[in-house]
Amino acid sequence: MTIEFDPSKPIYRQIADYYYQKISNGELRPGDKLPSVRETAQSLRVNPNTASRSYLEMDREGVTFTKRGQGTFVTEDEEVVRELRVQLAQSHIQELIDYLHKLGFSDNQIKDQLHSLLEAQEDESDAEN
Repeated sequence: MTIEFDPSKPIYRQIADYYYQKISNGELRPGDKLPSVRETAQSLRVNPNTASRSYLEMDREGVTFTKRGQGTFVTEDEEVVRELRVQLAQSHIQELIDYLHKLGFSDNQIKDQLHSLLEAQEDESDAEN
């Protein structure tokens, strides 16, 4: 497991986001057990307290739950997983929009660019099939 840490964002948050991505894309499924806090800390070469904070945050947000003595597991509530996927998508889309605004693009120009890229992807997909 490797993460390229962004110095502008807390490490514990980046670890939680790493697991959120794995949960959202189905790599970690509802009910799956996460590695222990110690294993996560060792594999990412971070302080165990940092990994523990990530796990506490994921529990607090309802994305995982901890069974005393057994470990931390992905929520079995599929609605929470669906909402997580939407939140992650919206967050990344908002980051992209903010970045493009900083580059001087208007909302309409951003829409046009996205539309063109999506059409090109659709054309590629059709050509492969």
